[in-house]
Amino acid sequence: QVQLVESGGGSVQARGSLRLSCAASARTINSYNLYGMGWFRQAPGKEREFVASINWNGDSTYYADPVKGRFTISKDNAKKTAYLQMNGLRPEDTAVYYCARSVGSTIYSQTGDFDSWGQGTQVTVSS
Repeated sequence: QVQLVESGGGSVQARGSLRLSCAASARTINSYNLYGMGWFRQAPGKEREFVASINWNGDSTYYADPVKGRFTISKDNAKKTAYLQMNGLRPEDTAVYYCARSVGSTIYSQTGDFDSWGQGTQVTVSS
């Protein structure tokens, strides 16, 4: 497993933007680029849901329909960091956002296909 730390959450008004970061611990230096990454979110009283995922080298991405065209996932293997650029935010995007490392190198979207999780960062969008 790997230690992941999210940052970049906050409060914004609707139609605003935020960029979330997910940094992996230094001890993963030799293996970070072998795995895909994903972002999930969980709103109060709701199940954790898939947001976006990216494969090991960043040339393949996959998005949940509610965020398609507004969010962009990326991965910088040199910095051992994944990102989620969120544009056109809506009140329904309000949730705790979690990054996670996948169990393999390709695209995944189920929580069971991710074996390391960050602690989460709060995103609040007001209307």
